[in-house]
Amino acid sequence: MVQFLDMNTSTQFAVTIPSILLPKEGTDYAAWSCIACDQFTQDREYWAGCEKAAENKPSTLHITLPEVYLNDPDKPARIEKIKETMKQYSSDVFADPLHGFVYIERTTAYGRKRKGLVAAIDLETYEWKPFSTALIRATEATIVDRIPPRMEIRRGAAVETPHIMLLVNDPEGLLVEASGARAKKRDSENGVPPLYDTKLMMNGGSITGWAIESEQETGLIFDALKTLKEQQTQADGSSFLFAVGDGNHSLATAKAVWDEYKAAHSDDADIENHPARFALVEIVNIYDDGLTFEPIHRVMFNTDIGPLTANLCGAFSGRPHDCGSEEELADVVAKNLNGFGMTWTDADGKAHYRFIDTTLPVEDLLVSHLQPQLDSFLKDHPAEIDYIHGTEEVFRLAAKPGALCLLLPPIAKESFFSTIAGNGPLPRKSFSMGEATEKRYYLECRKLFG
Repeated sequence: MVQFLDMNTSTQFAVTIPSILLPKEGTDYAAWSCIACDQFTQDREYWAGCEKAAENKPSTLHITLPEVYLNDPDKPARIEKIKETMKQYSSDVFADPLHGFVYIERTTAYGRKRKGLVAAIDLETYEWKPFSTALIRATEATIVDRIPPRMEIRRGAAVETPHIMLLVNDPEGLLVEASGARAKKRDSENGVPPLYDTKLMMNGGSITGWAIESEQETGLIFDALKTLKEQQTQADGSSFLFAVGDGNHSLATAKAVWDEYKAAHSDDADIENHPARFALVEIVNIYDDGLTFEPIHRVMFNTDIGPLTANLCGAFSGRPHDCGSEEELADVVAKNLNGFGMTWTDADGKAHYRFIDTTLPVEDLLVSHLQPQLDSFLKDHPAEIDYIHGTEEVFRLAAKPGALCLLLPPIAKESFFSTIAGNGPLPRKSFSMGEATEKRYYLECRKLFG
């Protein structure tokens, strides 16, 4: 068994055992747990529903900043309130810390069950820059200007709660699945209920968690990490152990805050053990049956649709095919990995659904060609772009005047790790794991500063 209770463990395997904060017994977990802040960025009604569900109750909604409000003039006041609430929860809401991992099973509104392992990772083993050889690597290009606003919240924050999901290339299920099976069997045999079992607000499905605290169980987790690290060793001697599946900018923010704090406190005797060096994440096996890779679609606002559609058709030598409905367009895009859909509503209120069949090879991943073309168009034409999860939201936005929605095809996860290892990160906002309501909900927390 791996000797994991030493200072080198986190740098060897990227993972360390966290001290997890959960709300005290009796807390309404359905109100406590809220969806990731980077969802429904064009839907204030969704977030108003969250606020109603969490009204006058402890909730992770109150310690996060939904990105729908990121450009509002009251952002500084919101951030100040968030940090005050974190301190309040630290004294009034959280139970005693759980020193261990948490195995979770999330059942979504779509009936899919996703398994995960909540753990802390060492930010010294993560790098988001392209062609990194770190144990933890980014899967998508990082938008640098998205980091400073997030740093405002994390810098000096009393606690963190993550929507970061790391993918592990584990076809045998050695890490997440095996540790979960052991934890469930142990509690079942001893008549012990799960750590928590709750529905999630706003059509989020449900989630159940089991604690993994014993030295034997945590030791087996590090045994699995050792095996996986060896299996993922590259020709250059580096090991690609984890890929950032979701929350890339949040993890990059955590890294930036740690680097900043470390530089300012380099003389502190115990700086290497500071909580800011670590970040709480959920680890998911890329081969989990409940894990679906969904494309992130593009919506162009306030632009002249005619030139943009002509630009895209010309750039890809596309063969346009008009569809008769939302359903037909979505179905065609889902079945053709080298094409994309366009939908918009003209000045007469007529909806248009068009599929562009390109000549690109499937393994090139269409988004890696489409995003640079959109960036080039934006340099010469007035327009705004947003990145949207879920086809329903795309078609809702397509009804707005001056909006052109681009429906992207799925991404094959079987070649995911090899693609990132060989070609570096994909363009920003290339994929999402599941539909919008399947995204990770904030639940577990961890002490950070103060």
